[in-house]
Amino acid sequence: MTVSKRFLAPVFAMVGGLVLAFSANADPVDEELVIDDIPMVTRAAAPEGHPFDEVLSGWLFREAETRETEADSFANPGMLAVERGADIWNTVEGSAGKSCASCHDDAATSMKNVGAQYPKWDADAKRPINIELQIDKCRVENMGAEPYKFDAEGQVALTSYIKHQSLGTPVKMDLSDGELQDWWEKGKELYYTRTGQLNFACASCHEDSMGKYIRADHLSQGQANGFPTYRFNTGGMVSLHNRFRGCIRDTRAEMPKAFSDELMALEVYVTWRGTGLSVETPAVRQ
Repeated sequence: MTVSKRFLAPVFAMVGGLVLAFSANADPVDEELVIDDIPMVTRAAAPEGHPFDEVLSGWLFREAETRETEADSFANPGMLAVERGADIWNTVEGSAGKSCASCHDDAATSMKNVGAQYPKWDADAKRPINIELQIDKCRVENMGAEPYKFDAEGQVALTSYIKHQSLGTPVKMDLSDGELQDWWEKGKELYYTRTGQLNFACASCHEDSMGKYIRADHLSQGQANGFPTYRFNTGGMVSLHNRFRGCIRDTRAEMPKAFSDELMALEVYVTWRGTGLSVETPAVRQ
């Protein structure tokens, strides 16, 4: 089969454009992030086995206006989701007549530092579980309520609220918990696997091209410590699995389902890559 030059021309142009897009360099800023008088760890020594010597928050790679917006909780649009999450926390739902607060009382106390420790191993499901899946498990088993549909407003808001209780706490998972280490290995393999028509892996952008520009976006290390995140380019909150699927879509590959084994393994590995960075939820990105 022959392929016409007419067809190949735009393909070559696209690939050439991507090469040019990755050619510009820019260093992360040397600034400190403080939110609500809490100093954030935006630079940390990488854990053993990490490809970088230092892990860097995505905040360091953003434009000044974006950095300032995250630093000011009154200006951060993501705080609206946190406020909605607080309302949901205290709302009775389901046949058991309970709210989250019925079991966990004040989230500022009961959820403090919790968001920095997920994903965790779930012995019942025999797989890792993140905050969203833990919420659904509680809704079904303890509240007699329906699980959330993926990326439902309530799911994103409640996840944001719970994660926000760990603001400033360094990320630290326990890979010795259950079979998390095995899932870490699966996630690592996925991180370096090239997919899609563009033949990109996660590492293509967030490791090989970290610090460079693609179009108008400054490529960071792709850390997960700020999710759910408010993104200016979408005008709303974006969950981690939404971002995973968006990146995979952009490589022109088939998107896995949210919370699939593939994406849960990837979440374990990507979260580990940000070990030591403060939880920033809700972070603000472009």
